[in-house]
Amino acid sequence: MKRTRLPAAVTLRAKLFRGLADPSRLGVLEALRDGPLPVGEVVNRTGLSQPNVSMHLACLAECGLVRWQRRGKFVDYEIAEKRVGRLLDQAEDLLRGVGSLIECCPRYRRAALAHPVPSAPAKRGRR
Repeated sequence: MKRTRLPAAVTLRAKLFRGLADPSRLGVLEALRDGPLPVGEVVNRTGLSQPNVSMHLACLAECGLVRWQRRGKFVDYEIAEKRVGRLLDQAEDLLRGVGSLIECCPRYRRAALAHPVPSAPAKRGRR
């Protein structure tokens, strides 16, 4: 049986969603939804390590989803396209309807177990 080739637009769309499927990259985008942030603040909001955040910001910038601007010795990152925020909003809206089904899906569950999301570090009080 001959396999048909998927249209280039479908392949490109799959590549976008594959990039957004990484929990760390998605967490970085979520952190940037309220506006520009320096790397240190993205680290605080996501609980990821600084090298990990920097790597994901570089990946997102290379793909055109995030842009950066130097501010003295600091660099602020922000979502490059308002449509990225709208896409995240639409995903939340979709999940209100099908989230419980996706959560129970055995195929997706295996993938989630292979890539656990780190929990944010607990805040320590002063002694």
